Amino acid sequence: MSIVTQNTSKKILIIDDEKHIAEAIKLNLRMMGHDVLHAINGFEGLNFYNEYTPHLVIVDLMMPEIDGFGVITEIRKRDAKIPILVISAKDQVKEKIKCLSLGVDDYLSKPFDLDEFLLRVDRLLTRMEWNKPTEESVKTGKNETDLLGDSFDFGDHTVDFKNLKAYCNKSDKPLSFDLTLQEIKILKVFFAHPNLPMTREEILEKAVGYQPGVSTRTLDNFIVRFRKYFEIDPKSPLFFKSVRSVGYLFDRQGDLN
Repeated sequence: MSIVTQNTSKKILIIDDEKHIAEAIKLNLRMMGHDVLHAINGFEGLNFYNEYTPHLVIVDLMMPEIDGFGVITEIRKRDAKIPILVISAKDQVKEKIKCLSLGVDDYLSKPFDLDEFLLRVDRLLTRMEWNKPTEESVKTGKNETDLLGDSFDFGDHTVDFKNLKAYCNKSDKPLSFDLTLQEIKILKVFFAHPNLPMTREEILEKAVGYQPGVSTRTLDNFIVRFRKYFEIDPKSPLFFKSVRSVGYLFDRQGDLN
């Protein structure tokens, strides 16, 4: 199978201490026309990231100095939008969930098929181009989540998208807490489609670019968190409701029905 990228040359940073894997990846990405830089540990990777300003970061989880989770956390503090692809021998659901919660865009388990890897890279770079604001989108606000503005109110709660915070009045004393980027992305999908039943696949696709390798049950973990954050009684949710045989629905009014 021959992979032909539809993207112009991009700068890609690989952070992986397994040199033979990184060299094979680097060779193939360069054959696709990309400019590729390889860091052998997390510390070096973050230094290269600051100097190189890549369009895509490919990172392993198990590394010396700073592991992949630490690298992802630091990058997301500096850039909420750059695509991050994890390649790791860790294939447990809990690692995938943790990566998603930190803001990872895709996850591929080692050993992987090279053609699949190249297709995923191409997809992430293409989606990055889609997400760039155009002059028309700035004028018209056609992106459904962009129409939400910088914050969203429902019930007695406010979600601040810009500062990744939520303010909740579930009791006599107001509460505030931080949200992850992935939580914000998923919340935006719900807020942009009130009272519309959506499947897990639809929600994940709109929010994080759903991949077949990621279990749709991942979304259930986010729903558990949202109910803990925003519902007075998480077992009888008013806002984030389950829809039998479909998925979930966001009810902005918080009706009991």
